[in-house]
Amino acid sequence: MSTLAPVPGRPWKAGGTAKEIAERWKASEKMNWAGLYATLGGVSRHSTSIGRIWLSVVFIFRIMVLVVAAETVWSDEKSSFTCNTEQPGCNSVCYDEFFPISHIRLWALQMIIVSTPALLVAMHIAHLQHQEKKMLKMSGQGDAAHLDEVKKHKVRISGSLWWTYSLSVIFRIIFEVGFMYLFYVIYPGYKMIRLVKCSAYPCPNTVDCFVSRPTEKTIFTVFMLTTSGICIVLNVAELIFLIFRACTRCYRGETSVSSARSSFYHGK
Repeated sequence: MSTLAPVPGRPWKAGGTAKEIAERWKASEKMNWAGLYATLGGVSRHSTSIGRIWLSVVFIFRIMVLVVAAETVWSDEKSSFTCNTEQPGCNSVCYDEFFPISHIRLWALQMIIVSTPALLVAMHIAHLQHQEKKMLKMSGQGDAAHLDEVKKHKVRISGSLWWTYSLSVIFRIIFEVGFMYLFYVIYPGYKMIRLVKCSAYPCPNTVDCFVSRPTEKTIFTVFMLTTSGICIVLNVAELIFLIFRACTRCYRGETSVSSARSSFYHGK
């Protein structure tokens, strides 16, 4: 029996044709991206304005392009990679030598790792809200209306949350730069080459291998790397903003750790 997730809006049926199973698998992958967006969307409520712009760039210009367009362009990357030899295994060996990891899988891994620090912020915010609920219950205000109000308010980025948020931004910068360097190491110049020469075993001699849609793949690669660069700029700008705002609060004599409920929240 198949263990794949059901397609939303359709009754679940075990088994089915290969095409139906592929559709269910594709739908389950899209739901995973939607789940990640829902989680990070909750964090964006408590983020700075620059952080919300970063989230929009990640999911509109990167993940949407990755899911909708880029996967189609790279769908035939291995099947259309041909070499001018009929030696069994030569095509596969040459493909693995020049393309050790698919662009699509590397971009998907990048999206997951870059988004991970934001999940730490979500956990910290959930902890602060839990502590606030405990304080309300201890003070006799633990009714449903007050507890629901805790979730609706925006948590102020100060104290320990400021450090968690700032570290998450720093790690996002490190991960983005790391993946851009990794792309450069694997694919020098970020350009998809049209013709590669391969002499790896079991090829009988140096053979010519041809890459499908090299120009189209180069355009998508440049686009994804450009958006990655934009995300780095946004993260650096957000880090500067966080430091500037923290220094401003210190200059004004505000406490870094707020104990009163009015300072725990930033507003609705």
